[in-house]
Amino acid sequence: MTKKSITIGLVGNPNCGKTTLFNALTGARQKVANWAGVTVERREGFFHHKGYTIKVVDLPGAYSLTSFSMEELITRNFILSDKPDFIVNVVDA
Repeated sequence: MTKKSITIGLVGNPNCGKTTLFNALTGARQKVANWAGVTVERREGFFHHKGYTIKVVDLPGAYSLTSFSMEELITRNFILSDKPDFIVNVVDA
């Protein structure tokens, strides 16, 4: 049987646009602001595309996967334990 669900993790530095992208993809209305630390826990949303259910996970900002702040641990643990199908690294250009 073909897998009909995909999990995408949104990662990147704090305040780079992860939650804005999450809101655009899922139709959610998570709080966004122009300072770091607004997202401090993971949030999940869904959308459907071409017969697939796509789960998007908005993660707290992280400068490194080797740091040990609570927010960075949440992001690191998601990547290592949940093993998402895709990781999108959001950058502020």
